Amino acid sequence: MNGADLLCDTLLAHDVDVCFANPGTSEMHFVAALDAKPRMRCVLGLFEGVVTAAADGYARMADKPAATLLHTGPGLANSLANMHNARRAKTPMINVVGDHASYHLQHDAPLTSDIESLAKPMSNWVRRIINAETIDEDAAAAWRAAVSLPGVTTLILPGDMAWGTVTPRSIKRSERPKPPGIDEKTVKAAAAALRSGKRVALLLGGRALRVEPLSVADAIAQTANARVMAPTSNARAERGRGRVAYERVPYVVDVAVEALKDVDVMIMVGATVPVAFFAYPGKPGRVVRNDCELITLAAAGQDLTAALEWLADEVGAPRKVQLRPAPDAEALTAAAPSGPLTADAIARVVMQRVPENAILCDEAVTSGAFHNYAHLAAPHDMLALTGGSIGIGLPLATGAAVACPDRKVIGLQADGSGMYTVQALWTQAREQLDVISIIYSNRAYAILQGEMRNVGVKEFGRNAERMLGFDDPALDWVSIAKGMGVEGVRVTTTDELATVFEAALKRRGPFLIEAVMP
Repeated sequence: MNGADLLCDTLLAHDVDVCFANPGTSEMHFVAALDAKPRMRCVLGLFEGVVTAAADGYARMADKPAATLLHTGPGLANSLANMHNARRAKTPMINVVGDHASYHLQHDAPLTSDIESLAKPMSNWVRRIINAETIDEDAAAAWRAAVSLPGVTTLILPGDMAWGTVTPRSIKRSERPKPPGIDEKTVKAAAAALRSGKRVALLLGGRALRVEPLSVADAIAQTANARVMAPTSNARAERGRGRVAYERVPYVVDVAVEALKDVDVMIMVGATVPVAFFAYPGKPGRVVRNDCELITLAAAGQDLTAALEWLADEVGAPRKVQLRPAPDAEALTAAAPSGPLTADAIARVVMQRVPENAILCDEAVTSGAFHNYAHLAAPHDMLALTGGSIGIGLPLATGAAVACPDRKVIGLQADGSGMYTVQALWTQAREQLDVISIIYSNRAYAILQGEMRNVGVKEFGRNAERMLGFDDPALDWVSIAKGMGVEGVRVTTTDELATVFEAALKRRGPFLIEAVMP
């Protein structure tokens, strides 16, 4: 047994049985160890940003971490943007980063780098293995850190630790750390606020957006005349008909301030105080009023359902109440307007046809109108971009499909951000994953065009136009998909989209729809 074998055995003992990988020379002993363990599913990504985003999507749906395998500091650097998104999503993840043999570092070979300094800003826990005999302890510690939210962990594996001989042993799974307890004084303060007659909003994030805790929160809200809200973007939310419909904090700062201006008390459950995405001259950083009372009932790593149930008991709310009717239910049956595609039309076509138990991965960015209709769709899970670093959508859907092979995965993908990690289509083809990717093809960084207008620039000159648009030449997503092994179709009208989407839902395997928008 060598160190790489011991690492692989320890991961498997902790039910980490999927590894998203883009290995190099320093990781070959670990590749050999993975190869000797058929229980470990290895999924190749052609870019490290695909690897970490796929591990993120997998963990959000599997409720357990996957491993990643990355090649030295530069390989880790390629993955950092989606590690950032995973950290913001509170996703459990175990990144294994290979490095030169410890005695080789003195030579400053071309791939030598400060891996710890690269990893720390995007990780909640980092450790370098310095003794092959303790790799099982190091890997178990990484797992414990990963499942104790927030949980992006990075384990650095030098080559000599991987190939070093170790004493054969059996591996025992570590106990899962218990979450911190809920503070009684905080529960009492939240209950008092709900009984006070003040205008209260329950802001739910993390696991509080699953069906059971959402139902408890809605019962509290109906009992105490409060609002149920969620942050703008969430790691995973269980949405659709028969589930609680909640408000999202708007993305645009002025709209968010207006939406929250009447909130006297915000009770946060697995969420933090909502803030503007960016600073703007003369506009606030926090989008709640300065005098709004803030109460953190429970943080992301705590038992959010237990916290809400305790609060419900304090205010005399039943555990479940009748759902309030949706005010716009007519949109469920009304046909989307015919003619050229719009973000709203795409959202309505998808909403009316999405199958029950589907998984939707949203990186439509400025075209993301589906959230306006999600409560009317069949019950589904929604995964969203949490950290603001674009380029997560296609591999997020890839990882979700690996975790849930029996569920249809639908990616709502902006074209600009899709190009960041387009290699995920190849992984979908190789693994024959059941993913429909709908590309919102507006051939521009439309969100940045909006941000230019927000800072007062109403007309763009040549330089701005060329930096914010990519219609010359226009991307050909059908050809791109074909080159990756994925069949695709281009549509330009609502009726064409409806026909193609219905046909795609009846088949299995990856499929791409390029929805061309004027």
